[in-house]
Amino acid sequence: MSNEAQVELIKAGYTFDVPAATLGVLIDDGPLPDVPIRIPVGMFNRHGLVAGATGTGKTKTLQVMAEALSSAGVPVFAADIKGDLSGMASPGASNEKILARVAAQGQPWEPGGFPTEFYALGGIGNGVPVRATISAFGPVLLSKVLDLNQVQESSLGLVFHYADKAGLALLDLKDLIALLKFLTSDEGKAELKDIGGVSSATVGVILRSLVTLSDQGADVFFGEPEFDPSELMRTAYDGRGVVSLLELPELATRPALFSTFLMWLLADLYSSLPEVGDIDKPKLVFFFDEAHLLFRGASKAFLEAITQTVRLIRSKGVGVFFVTQTPKDVPEDVLAQLGSRVQHQLRAHTPNDAKALRATVDTYPNSGYDLEQVLQQLGTGEAIVTVMSEKGAPTPVARTRMWAPTSLMAPTPDAELQTMIAASPLLAKYGTAIDRESAYEMLTARLEEGARAAEAERLETERLKAEKEEAELRAKAEKEAAAEAERRRKEGEKVERELAEMEARQARELAKEEARLEREAKAAEAARKKWERENPSLVEQVTKSPVFKDLVRTAGREIIRGLFGTGRRR
Repeated sequence: MSNEAQVELIKAGYTFDVPAATLGVLIDDGPLPDVPIRIPVGMFNRHGLVAGATGTGKTKTLQVMAEALSSAGVPVFAADIKGDLSGMASPGASNEKILARVAAQGQPWEPGGFPTEFYALGGIGNGVPVRATISAFGPVLLSKVLDLNQVQESSLGLVFHYADKAGLALLDLKDLIALLKFLTSDEGKAELKDIGGVSSATVGVILRSLVTLSDQGADVFFGEPEFDPSELMRTAYDGRGVVSLLELPELATRPALFSTFLMWLLADLYSSLPEVGDIDKPKLVFFFDEAHLLFRGASKAFLEAITQTVRLIRSKGVGVFFVTQTPKDVPEDVLAQLGSRVQHQLRAHTPNDAKALRATVDTYPNSGYDLEQVLQQLGTGEAIVTVMSEKGAPTPVARTRMWAPTSLMAPTPDAELQTMIAASPLLAKYGTAIDRESAYEMLTARLEEGARAAEAERLETERLKAEKEEAELRAKAEKEAAAEAERRRKEGEKVERELAEMEARQARELAKEEARLEREAKAAEAARKKWERENPSLVEQVTKSPVFKDLVRTAGREIIRGLFGTGRRR
């Protein structure tokens, strides 16, 4: 096919009878201003992919799409990973380079900003804080976030059921953690007796998963006031769609936080929006920049949830575009749902790069391009495009010079950004975190009351024990004193008996000795008398002799004569 025929074929393929957003113009030895490459606004809800190596213009393509959608009255949500998209709130900067580019491609370029709202997950970053409650998440979605198995999911559902029944509000992670710990305590096990139990092993798994999620920053995401996703579907006073930008600093180190938010947001929108089928323009279009960070290391449950949501949410009028480095960054089941493709330059510096390049080429319809070569030769701001026509068929593959954004292709200066955030009407509604009484406070109070009662009971038990021990000691002392008195009494009686016995024994011995002495005295007296009878003494012999008697009589007379003076005269 000649170049002219191919150009005409492409031109016809991108000519629509419905409102369309211009992405750029066809390149054929230079830009062709009369062959615009467009996408029907209604086809944005058929989802799409913007891919390309670093520095090839992916983010600027996202910006062009978001500007076109906003101008068409379609609200846009974009994850602003690098902060570049904040420039959409400010008019673009005019210079010779940009003017030469837009002139060459016939773009009616005029600097202009767009109605923009800035958000930050849990207030991490610049923007209106976005929060969600644990109750709003529910056990099923939270189980997917935590990558729980069926048994663990069932146990988590039981925990939520108990919380509803007991009137325990689950608002943030500390509420759920406190409830899990309570239900495995001695007091909590009794609470679940009628409806089943939660094993400590299962609770341990859930708690560890919650701690990991908390370390990713989810502790600030869960809470109140809860963000209403319908805020993302607003239009400005002039009818343009509001561009909602979610700042995600350090996403590479906290992918679980964004994954958690994304699952909740899409699930909430899907459950709340009515079925609309194919409509003239989407109600909302999502752009997920740096999508490879979203899917890298993602759990099977998360991938299944994203695949199902992308497949079904189209019928709710919501479109989803993934912006990443190569198509292989997106799971195949998700990639199969993406009808529109904008492929910037791919590089094949390694065997894996070459393999990825060939795989990308195989996903495109047949064309007159040698895509394996062309994709490596694309300049910055150029792309291979194929989108869904208004009839739902793929358009011809077109090498495209992408239009330049009319808003600032750099971050909005911080001072202006802060002024815009401060002026947001949503800041008063969502700006201040609320920590009202919930499961954590109620269970803490309950446990503290239980602890106080237990402490009072312990003190009373100790008091009674002390009193009992004191009474026992007193009784023991009294018993010991009585025993000692009895012992002393008995000892005294024993001593008295022994003394009496000793006195009696001494008396007997004395009497016996006296009797002996008396006997001996009598015997001696008898012996003396006998001896005397048998052996008269000298005195007795003298006194009995006549001479002694005569001497005595003579002496007596002399004594008397001397006394009375009648003695013999001389």
